[in-house]
Parts: sequence; C-alpha cells; structure tokens
Amino acid sequence: MIAKLLIAEDEKPIRLGLIATLESEGYAVTAAADGAQAQRLLAQESFDLVLLDIMMPKVSGFDVCRELRARGSRVPVLFLTAKSEEVDKVVGLKLGADDYLTKPFGVHELLARVEALLRRARMSATEVATPTLPEVMPFGAATIDRSRFTATVAGKTSPLTARELRLAETFAAHPGHVLTRDALLNAVWGINYFGTTRTLDQHVAQLRRKVDAPEPAPSAIATVHGVGYRYDPSHDGPHASTRAGTS
Repeated sequence: MIAKLLIAEDEKPIRLGLIATLESEGYAVTAAADGAQAQRLLAQESFDLVLLDIMMPKVSGFDVCRELRARGSRVPVLFLTAKSEEVDKVVGLKLGADDYLTKPFGVHELLARVEALLRRARMSATEVATPTLPEVMPFGAATIDRSRFTATVAGKTSPLTARELRLAETFAAHPGHVLTRDALLNAVWGINYFGTTRTLDQHVAQLRRKVDAPEPAPSAIATVHGVGYRYDPSHDGPHASTRAGTS
C-alpha cells in the first residue's frame, strides 16, 4: 500500500523539492504552504506521516503537532527546521514529534528517516516476536548451533554473523509465515535503524549461501515478491538433526 505523506513547508523551493523527491520514491504526497492549511488537511484526511516545518506563517509546526496529539492522533511527525538549538529539538520531541531534521539536510538522510518512521509505525500490527528456540536447530540444509554462531551443511561449517543468526532465529520462530521486510528489519536491526531494505536482502542472500544445500534445490527461505520472505521447513535437509560441527 502506498504511504500518504503530508508536507507543511512555507518555502516554495524547499516544498517543491521535497514533493519531487518523495514522489520519485513512490509516496503519495500532499503539500501545505503554512500551518493553517496543514491543520485543515489533517482534519479532512488521514496520513501515514507528517513532515512539518517549525517556523511557518499563521500556525507554527509546534502548534500543528500539539493539536494533532491533543486529538489523540499518533501519526508519525518529522520536524524540518532551520533551527539548530537544542532547546527547539527538545520542545518538538516533548510535543510528541517522532524525529527531526535540521536544514540543510541530505536527500538520503531524509529518505532513510521517512522510511524508518513509517516502518516503526507499522510495527504495532506486525511485530515479530521470537519464542524460545533450541540451542542446536535444523534450518534449511543446515544445522545451526546458536551458541557457537555456526551453520553446518554436509560436514562443512560456516560462521554466522550476529544478524545472520538473528534472521535465522526469526524465520525459525515463524515457519511458513510470510514476514514483511519491515517486520524483519525491526526484528533484526531494531526500530531505530535508518537504512534501507537492500541491506536486509543482502543479509538474506548471505544466510542462504550458508544454510542451503550445495546442489540445485529450492532455498528454505523463499522470496515473496513485493512483500518479504517465508521460511519453509519442508526444505530442511535429511541431516538437519546432526549436531553442528559433526557429521
């Protein structure tokens, strides 16, 4: 589903630049030229994220945020401000803002923070929990030893990074379930991670190389295009009960 963003920024060049940047990333963007217009739009429509300039005509970003929270809205708020004084940042956060960017800011940082805030907001409905797992567990064609951070396939043992192990644990705790990329990023990297889903895809590829059988066969971690990944335990190898490090 396309995320709906509201931008409230009175400086036209900045506003137009933000619109172009965010729309190019696939977001549906609505813009307001001042705080009063932003308040009207927020009363009429629902948004997934609000980007607020602090110093705006008619109604400040602080007041827009204050009204939002007074109405009980939990929509994520990202402040865009030319002010760098710590007191302004503290005030914004105390009013209920979720994050802030000080102008001038880079496009990559803006996009990373927008993505992270949207991911964090979605996690209330898609939070991934990991129940207790055995110290040595079958996974794909491998046997994973969680205490040693290793995966053994056909007598060959490979070291696992902490994130590769956490990925395997998250998949093993939810066999057959489609886990979204957002849910996996939050489970493995945490809700404050500001990177992109490409990092997740790279780690999944590395994990596959360490847990899949060497011969051509379906991976135990299936890609669900446009959504995320699904772990299929039916692809666990016949040696999966073998203890890690032995044959």
